[in-house]
Amino acid sequence: MVVALAAGGIAVWALVKEPAEPPQSTSVFTGTTTDDPKASVCDAFNIVRNGVQINTNLQPPGGPEDVTGSLAVAGNARVALYDGGQYLLARLQPDTPPELADAVREFANHLMDIGARSTSGIPNTDADQAARLKEADAANNRITNLCK
Repeated sequence: MVVALAAGGIAVWALVKEPAEPPQSTSVFTGTTTDDPKASVCDAFNIVRNGVQINTNLQPPGGPEDVTGSLAVAGNARVALYDGGQYLLARLQPDTPPELADAVREFANHLMDIGARSTSGIPNTDADQAARLKEADAANNRITNLCK
């Protein structure tokens, strides 16, 4: 009983005490800072866009009857979408021009939303998924123009 009370007291103390250090920055940027953040994120965008384009348009090697191939192709498409979004967010430098940074965040989040919902079995023909695809395409076009 004494041990339980002591453990409870320590748990309460741990919850209410002030942290010893201020929290770290909430930025998710994990790349190397460059002198040209616009060019850097535009390069990352082109890599992701190319990967998504390739992997979402692959056909099963054995044709439409190839169940295993179909599952592999679908899995690669989902990985390209979700990981592409994560990659973009991780490469978005703090000094990226705000208009471009906002468009990249929007595009990356759309990619992850589309990929996550595809993983849960929501088809592209679903009205909400189709709207997400359309919004991602619009963000893609904005970034393409901003990266010129």
